[in-house]
Amino acid sequence: MAHSSAPLTLPVLPLDDEVVLPGMVVPLDLSDTEVRAAVEAAQAAARAEGTTAGKPKVLLVPRIDGTYASTGVLGTVEQVGRLSDGDPGALIRGRGRVRIGAGTTGPGAALWVEGISIDESAPEPLPGQVAELVKEYKALATDWLKKRGAWQIVDRVQQIEDVSALADNSGYSPFLSTAQKVELLETADPVARLKLATELLREHLAEQDVAESIAKDVQEGVDKQQREFLLRRQLDAVRKELRELNGESEGEESDDYRARVEAADLPEKVREAALKEVDKLERSSDQSPEGSWIRTWLDTVLELPWNERTEDVYDIKGARAVLDAEHAGLGDVKERITEYLAVRKRRAERGLGVVGGRRGGAVLALVGPPGVGKTSVAESVAHAMGRKFVRVALGGVRDEAEIRGHRRTYVGALPGRVVRAVKEAGSMNPVVLLDEIDKIGSDFRGDPAAALLEVLDPAQNHTFRDHYLEVELDLSDVVFLATANVLEAIPEALLDRMELVRLDGYTEDEKVVIARDHLLPRQLERAGLEPGEVSLDDAALRKLAGEYTREAGVRNLERSLARLLRKTAAQHESGERELPFTVTPDDLRALIGRPHHVPESAQDPAERRTSVPGVATGLAVTGAGGDVLFVEASLADPETGAAGLTLTGQLGDVMKESAQIALSFLRSHGAELELPVADLKDRGVHVHFPAGAVPKDGPSAGITLVTALASLLSGRLVRTDVAMTGEVSLTGRVLPIGGLKQKLLAAHRAGITTVVIPKRNEPDLDDVPAEVLEKLEVHPVTDVRQVLEIALAPAEVRVPVAA
Repeated sequence: MAHSSAPLTLPVLPLDDEVVLPGMVVPLDLSDTEVRAAVEAAQAAARAEGTTAGKPKVLLVPRIDGTYASTGVLGTVEQVGRLSDGDPGALIRGRGRVRIGAGTTGPGAALWVEGISIDESAPEPLPGQVAELVKEYKALATDWLKKRGAWQIVDRVQQIEDVSALADNSGYSPFLSTAQKVELLETADPVARLKLATELLREHLAEQDVAESIAKDVQEGVDKQQREFLLRRQLDAVRKELRELNGESEGEESDDYRARVEAADLPEKVREAALKEVDKLERSSDQSPEGSWIRTWLDTVLELPWNERTEDVYDIKGARAVLDAEHAGLGDVKERITEYLAVRKRRAERGLGVVGGRRGGAVLALVGPPGVGKTSVAESVAHAMGRKFVRVALGGVRDEAEIRGHRRTYVGALPGRVVRAVKEAGSMNPVVLLDEIDKIGSDFRGDPAAALLEVLDPAQNHTFRDHYLEVELDLSDVVFLATANVLEAIPEALLDRMELVRLDGYTEDEKVVIARDHLLPRQLERAGLEPGEVSLDDAALRKLAGEYTREAGVRNLERSLARLLRKTAAQHESGERELPFTVTPDDLRALIGRPHHVPESAQDPAERRTSVPGVATGLAVTGAGGDVLFVEASLADPETGAAGLTLTGQLGDVMKESAQIALSFLRSHGAELELPVADLKDRGVHVHFPAGAVPKDGPSAGITLVTALASLLSGRLVRTDVAMTGEVSLTGRVLPIGGLKQKLLAAHRAGITTVVIPKRNEPDLDDVPAEVLEKLEVHPVTDVRQVLEIALAPAEVRVPVAA
């Protein structure tokens, strides 16, 4: 344990931001005034005491920010001379700790103080704990010295056995701060001082290990990059040698892309954008994901047919002949395409091919029920115009990016379907079929129909910008044909950009022609039959179209033909039938069963729906075209049924209101119509629309409801051959309706011969095929009284009203 001894009087040698511990030998510069004053004072004091006094003594005191430490070190001036740089200096050895006391006086200009020497001897022998500490310190010091390469000092440290001297030996450590050395100086207890020195050395070694680990990782990374760089250079050299051996032209990938861009026939702005991307590719590393994005983008841009166009066929008669050969009917579409070609021919002859950056494209919407040939007529249009044809299926598309493309930064990004269609066509003026445009949906990923607004606007699509390409694409020369089943499902803004062409279904005569000229040859081939082996006469085809199928299109007709031919082929293979074979109407039942749609007029009078009062035949438009609609009315027994109106058959609000209007009209005008309206006051009226599972709505069943109720009250039957359509007002006026062509085609298919329509719909008869009008007796009416005169059969015998 340290203890104090006799007092000393010594000149002070201040050390600015330096600390000398006992046992250390340090050179000091005598050019410093305070150092020289202290050394000279010590020498003067030694001379005054005589030669036996020994070497001059000074007190080495650390001075930090002008403040002296409380403990100093007794130092002896070993030698005075010149330092290595030639300046005067003194070599001073630290001898022991001195606790500084009060100031005093002495010779020379130095500051003199009184101090007490501190005895630092450790007990002998060393306790076990202290011996372990000494061992640990020596091990850490040896480890640190070996890392620095100071092998000659390792033995000297190992030979130090004194605890105090071992601890003070750390004063030579360059990693210790001045504050840490002062703490070591002021720690008088040797064991505590050795513990502190050990802790400081351990912390430094730990920091050194972390620094070495980081440096090692950095060096490994650098080495790996250098090695990879070297290997890639070697690989490039090998590839260059192989190219030279094979006689190929040398050049890096980016150089290859630059050459391709410069050689490609690109618009000026597209070329500039592509060259910018090539510059980025040259700057990016091979490992960068941006490199693969740029290469994919450049490939897409280079594959697009920027200046490729097919020459239109301006043979107007030839184009019409192609359309007529491939499709029967569809006069509106054929006329529109013929007009378009004629106008383009005249514009080209007068040098008006491009006006204001826009070319003469077209946007048509083909709207009609399924199976009428909307998709196939688009292919025929491309054939007639001599253009490439591409089909884009939009049914079920819910993502806006499907139309406009994805941003390039996304993984798996692609251009939109419109750009891909142009790329697939290989020309900038194809015929693009946007199939099922009414089946587009919208959700959190955007609204694809809104994205189509720019594509289908002739005023905008010459500068269409896809999110993936991010360069302008001219779509003004593309002929867009959109198909839809339901007009109401197309957004209004989108419909406004397209020219509407309706395909309302085929007449029976047209179906016979289509079946004979198109469907039968195709199905004969699919059934493995030669063209002359099985044939159907026109009567059989007409019965097949009229009684086995009832539809606007011809899909079910084709299925029936296929079934009939399969049956015939199977019978021939089993030896039951000889070929060739001509199918007559009488053979149909044996081959494919009974008819499914027998016209009302062909049924037994007692079995017809209108064989009882209160049933009338109406006409309606469905998603599959036109159809006939029956209305049934009955009066409840006054004793059992509640008064009021009951409606069944899944009716919409508009149709329910039509029934209320019909009932109100009959209540207010029943007397002049000679109807027993008193029955309506106390008895409940039930109106039903079969089929009950099909939702129905719209105002066009108004006159049918009035006729059914009038028939019920008067007991007069509704004529079987009469069907009607029209909205009714409270005053009995017959108001116009929509879908007249489809309704008349449905009446014709159902075997109806007399149709009652609103007078204001008379101009719509121009759209109805002439062969249908020839077989229908059409009565335009303005008042519901005219409807009743035509539709109700004369009452030869009064029929009692049914309950």
